[in-house]
Amino acid sequence: MKPLSFNGAHMNLGNLMKLSRARTRSITAENVNGEKGRGGMADPSGTIQPEAAKLGQQSSVGAAHRELGRGWKVRPCLTLAPSSTTKIMDVDGPGVIQHIWITVDEKHLRNLVLRVYWDGAKLPSVEVPIGDFFCNGWKRRVTILSLPINSNPYGGFNCYFPMPFRRHATITVENLAPAEVGGFFYAINYAETAIDEDDAYFHAQFRRSNPLPYKEDYVILDAVKGAGHYVGTYMAWQQNNLGWWGEGEFKVFLDGDKEFPTICGTGTEDYFGGAWCFSQNYTAPFMGYPEGVAGHEGNKPGNRNGMYRFHVMDPIRFAKDIRVTMQALGWRSEGRYLPLQDDISSVAYWYQTHPAAPFPPFPSRDALEII
Repeated sequence: MKPLSFNGAHMNLGNLMKLSRARTRSITAENVNGEKGRGGMADPSGTIQPEAAKLGQQSSVGAAHRELGRGWKVRPCLTLAPSSTTKIMDVDGPGVIQHIWITVDEKHLRNLVLRVYWDGAKLPSVEVPIGDFFCNGWKRRVTILSLPINSNPYGGFNCYFPMPFRRHATITVENLAPAEVGGFFYAINYAETAIDEDDAYFHAQFRRSNPLPYKEDYVILDAVKGAGHYVGTYMAWQQNNLGWWGEGEFKVFLDGDKEFPTICGTGTEDYFGGAWCFSQNYTAPFMGYPEGVAGHEGNKPGNRNGMYRFHVMDPIRFAKDIRVTMQALGWRSEGRYLPLQDDISSVAYWYQTHPAAPFPPFPSRDALEII
C-alpha cells in the first residue's frame, strides 16, 4: 500500500525533507477564512470584520487586549449563539485537512455537534458530538494518546486523520443548548494541493442505544454503500448490571454478508487490544481503554467506560458495503451468558467513495444527554 502523498502535502518522517507545491493555511477565530496575510486583524475598537459577523460574532470592546491594540489576541475564540449552527470552515478545493484542534468547556461536549460536508453535499459525511469525535464521550476530559486522535491536558482535542476534498469543504458546529457557549477555540490546518484520484473521503458517524434492547447486537455502522476502508471505533459504554460486561464479539459484515460476518472477534476487550477484563487503564497509538474503573472493582452498575481502536495499520477494506456490530454480553447464574441492556454510544470512522448514503436521524438533545 503506497503512503498517502497529497502531492507532498501530507508529511511523515520518511518524506519530511521533500519539497511540495502545497500551500499551508490555518482557519481560526483570528482568521476565519484562513486567507493569506489576514490573520490577527480583529479591530479592538469594536468594529467587527464582515467575515466574523457572518459567524455571529459581536464587538470585542472591553476585552483583555484593550490596552494593547490590534494584533494582540483580540478575537482568539468564538461565542456560539444558543440553538444555532456556526460555519467554521467554508473553503474551495482541492485540498486536504491535516489537523483539527478544538477546546471548549467539558460541560458542552455533548451539546456541540461537529458536521463536515464534502464537495457541496447537502448531507454530512461527519456528524458526531464534539466530545465523542475526540474519544471523550462522557462529558469529562480524558487523556487520549493515539496516533489519529489526541486529547491532551486540559481538554485540548486534536485530530490527525487526513481529510482530502476536491471542490469544497464545509465544517459546522451546532450548539444544541438554549444558552450561548463562550470560549470555543479551534484551529483547522489544511493544505491547498492537488488530490490523487484514489484518495477517499473521510467519514464519521455517531450512534447511541440507551438502553440496548435485550438480545440485540449493538450496531456501530450500517447501510454504507460504496468502496472504502473502515479505520476506527470509539465506544462509550455504561454497564447496567453487576459483573463483567465485555464478553461480546465484534463483527464486520463485508460485501453482501448476510447472517454471518467475515470478521468475528473473540471479546469486547480483545477487540480494543486488551485481555482478561481490562485489569488496568491504558492509552496507546492504535488502541486503548483510557476511561472506566478497571478490574473487579469496576464491574458494578453505573461504571462508565471509554475505549478506542484505530485500524491505521490494519484497515478493513470493503468493495460494496459494510456493517459493523458489537455484542453486549455479561454473565448470569450457572456460568451462562447474559445479553446486556447497557447504555452504549459509538463513533465509526471510515473512508469511502463519494457520496455516502444518508446517515440515520441524529439523536435529539435529550437523547444525547449524559445524566
